[in-house]
Amino acid sequence: MTYTSHKQSDMIATSSRELEDLIHKAIKKIGGKKENDLCRYLPMTTGGYMHHFTLRKMKTQLPDKLSEMIKTFITEADRPVTVPPKQRAARGSRKRKDQIVLTKTDIDHILSVARTVGDKDLVRKLTPKKDLRTLKRELISSIRHGKVEQEMWNSYVESMAHSILA
Repeated sequence: MTYTSHKQSDMIATSSRELEDLIHKAIKKIGGKKENDLCRYLPMTTGGYMHHFTLRKMKTQLPDKLSEMIKTFITEADRPVTVPPKQRAARGSRKRKDQIVLTKTDIDHILSVARTVGDKDLVRKLTPKKDLRTLKRELISSIRHGKVEQEMWNSYVESMAHSILA
């Protein structure tokens, strides 16, 4: 080991010891129990407080900058202030790009197009499900008026099949 590399390793060792001492002082000042408690007092340029992974990384890669931040925001401050967390989007708030949002009028328009084309399967999928009593009432009413709609009869048969299975 040469003299210069020996001197550099001594400097790194003393700076890391100084950093550890500074960290312990800061923990004591804020009344924390561990190193990660310091993160809430160290602001970041992107907003919010420092992540504990960043603290660990700075401890090894940028110890001078970390010690400067700890001195500025904790040890030299009269009363260290916790930094408010970074604003994040609520869970589930991201819009899904693969889903199509249809309004009631859109569905009605698609239903009318499907009826004119004669696509019974699509009409059955898009019509709202009615309970059995409502279907019976509507079916009896349409029979009294002398017209029976095939869609209504199919939905009645389908709901009867579901009620028997259930």
